[in-house]
Amino acid sequence: MPIYEYRCPNGHLFELFQRIGDPQPEVCEVCGEGPLERVLYPVAVHFKGSGFYSTDYGRGGRKKEADSKDGSGSTDGDGGEKKKEKKDKKEAAEA
Repeated sequence: MPIYEYRCPNGHLFELFQRIGDPQPEVCEVCGEGPLERVLYPVAVHFKGSGFYSTDYGRGGRKKEADSKDGSGSTDGDGGEKKKEKKDKKEAAEA
């Protein structure tokens, strides 16, 4: 169960340990005035490194992407046989 912080019109702050579905309190615990306002704080997020999104899942995927972009790699798992065949055909055409 989360801890919520509330502020009354007089500026009193107090914390309340309650369920998410529980109703918001109507009056201040200190002075008895209302209505109360729930205090929200920003969440701390730290992005570290030179490429947070590109280094999340290892480097294996980036290597395959680079090969497929420049056309030098084979992505069908044939071990580079197609590349070798193209090279042999090119040499035969030149001769």
